[in-house]
Amino acid sequence: MATSIMLPKGLHMWYRYSLNLRQVARRFSESSDKGWFGSLFVHKVDARKDAHSNLLSKRETSNLYKIQFHNVKPECLEAYNSLEAEVQSRLHHDQDYPCEVVGSWNTWYGEQDQAVHLWRYRGGYPALTDCLKKLNKNKEYLEFRKERAKMLISRRNQLLLEFSFWNEPLPRPGPSIYEMRTYYLKPGTMIEWGNHWARAIKYRQENNEAVGGFFSQIGDLYVVHHLWAYESLQSREETRNSAWLKEGWDVNVYYTVSLIRSMESRIMIPTKISPLQ
Repeated sequence: MATSIMLPKGLHMWYRYSLNLRQVARRFSESSDKGWFGSLFVHKVDARKDAHSNLLSKRETSNLYKIQFHNVKPECLEAYNSLEAEVQSRLHHDQDYPCEVVGSWNTWYGEQDQAVHLWRYRGGYPALTDCLKKLNKNKEYLEFRKERAKMLISRRNQLLLEFSFWNEPLPRPGPSIYEMRTYYLKPGTMIEWGNHWARAIKYRQENNEAVGGFFSQIGDLYVVHHLWAYESLQSREETRNSAWLKEGWDVNVYYTVSLIRSMESRIMIPTKISPLQ
């Protein structure tokens, strides 16, 4: 006589997830290798032919991005936001400086009392160098850095390129909350990641949630940042759940999980002057 075992809700959900993954693996192992690769990769690239940056980034543009993570003293966050907004606004609108603010946020869930700023340099490394040279001669900016330093616990940055198959981050009226999902990949897997996500991104466009996708060039390497916008946390949950209803999304998730060393998620609120609202 058969007996049934009632699993706790959490174990039941994990069992179903594991079963789905096994079914995906079985489905594709039963297919021929030729058919599987042909259907999965939208524009497969050969890592041996060129540098990752040339293979994965947008060749029609020469945009370079800088992301800054500033950990602010809790009692200074309001003053920091005010000071940073004033300087960002000046640089953003000054034609002599070849840089622009893409987005500026405070972390809501994740590392607390943290500010995140994303800059674009149209013209690549020469534009970045030109901007830094001018800033180092700007007495007002140097005074701003001294004042800002008093408010900070720590800071770090990275130079990034944008994936060729991702949306370019453009100003949004909002109001939105933003999620930055950061993936720390195993060395040597960036090309494979790009091949999978070139297909996967099409499943995440219906609600206009895809903002931008970037990979690091200087700083921590083999790091990917995906930036998403949602109306609310509830909207985020519904949008992410709907992706699992689309045939093919589960396959991309299955084959990218093995490429990741670790990952993290930040929920962020735009500052008042952020072009991404």
